[in-house]
Amino acid sequence: MKNNLKIVQLRTYTLSQAGGDYHAQNTDHWIVGEIATPMSIYPQYRSRRSSWGIDVLGTIVVEIEASDGSIGFGVSTGGQIASWIIEHHLSRFIVGQSPWNIEMMWDQMYRSTLYYGRKGVVMNAISAIDLALWDLLGHIRQEPVYAMLGGAVRDSLQFYATGPRPDVAKTLGFIGGKLPLQYGPASGEEGLRKNISAVREAREHVGDDFWLMLDCWMALDLPYAIQLAEAMMPYHVKWIEECFPPDDIWSYQALRQVLNRKMLVSTGEHEATRWGFRLLLDNAAADFIQPDVTWCGGITELVKIADVAESHGVWVIPHGSSVYSYHFVITRNSSPFAEFLMMHKHATKVVPMFSPLLLNEPIPDNGRMKLSDNPGFGVELNREILMPLGNVSSAPS
Repeated sequence: MKNNLKIVQLRTYTLSQAGGDYHAQNTDHWIVGEIATPMSIYPQYRSRRSSWGIDVLGTIVVEIEASDGSIGFGVSTGGQIASWIIEHHLSRFIVGQSPWNIEMMWDQMYRSTLYYGRKGVVMNAISAIDLALWDLLGHIRQEPVYAMLGGAVRDSLQFYATGPRPDVAKTLGFIGGKLPLQYGPASGEEGLRKNISAVREAREHVGDDFWLMLDCWMALDLPYAIQLAEAMMPYHVKWIEECFPPDDIWSYQALRQVLNRKMLVSTGEHEATRWGFRLLLDNAAADFIQPDVTWCGGITELVKIADVAESHGVWVIPHGSSVYSYHFVITRNSSPFAEFLMMHKHATKVVPMFSPLLLNEPIPDNGRMKLSDNPGFGVELNREILMPLGNVSSAPS
């Protein structure tokens, strides 16, 4: 059967007004409120992330069908731009191929887009295709992705929670809580005091035996990051995350030297490919890395990124991307825990991250999760919210 199967169709979808993109939330959701970003230096774009267009591209869904009727799908960000790239360029490397040729398909997509890609939307498109291919192969083989990656190294996943309520995260059984930083350097001394106060109050609520972390989402400069980190030392913050733009490895390097492992420095959510992460690690710019599997190149590339990281002796803790990272994390000793993004609007309940896009999406119970043995990534598409983009690539009949 292996030799006879071919990929016969590739389809792309965006989402209807019913939602599904976790950046496109209602105005009362914590994730679109006042959180420090690279745009916080401009007053008119400071109070809401939605004001400068974090949700403008939207979610893209890629669906791939094999000649036996098996279907796999993957998810990323990129909307109609990514769809155009997939339809007009990348689909030629997928349709007509054997579903087993994932490594070759990835390499051809990457090499063919070097002159205009390497990162960003192009890599998001490659990631979505790659995830769809792994999901498809899982359905063909009737195996979960984690089994195809070599199998689990532990019985269950352990999670920390990202959101503005670490006190609630503790009661829900998570091992730690990562706070979004609210104010950047442009908010001055008052903003700095508010940031420090938020961390102090969080520590008072959760006690000394619960991890606290701080997500700075590329919003800081080096002097501010040093001042902020040093001010937070009394509150035993475990790590400070993504302080600078992803290309500024020198500031990460300098911050790490100043903190000297008294507080860990992490980054990588907006980095891509093994080469991007090798540059970070060869320059000692991070204590551990946080690739997003839906953006960094998919599962195929995440495995290579992890191999680079393991050769440097550092953790790989993927940015929260639901089942797409869970199936990887459970196969790696260098990924001892996972991130869970609290997508309840007040971060007071555990709800599925990609709801309503994914059906049967698992969520942690008391901070832990056992993965199912359902084929592929173990989830289904909610087709009621999908909008076909009219981009269907098919093999010649």
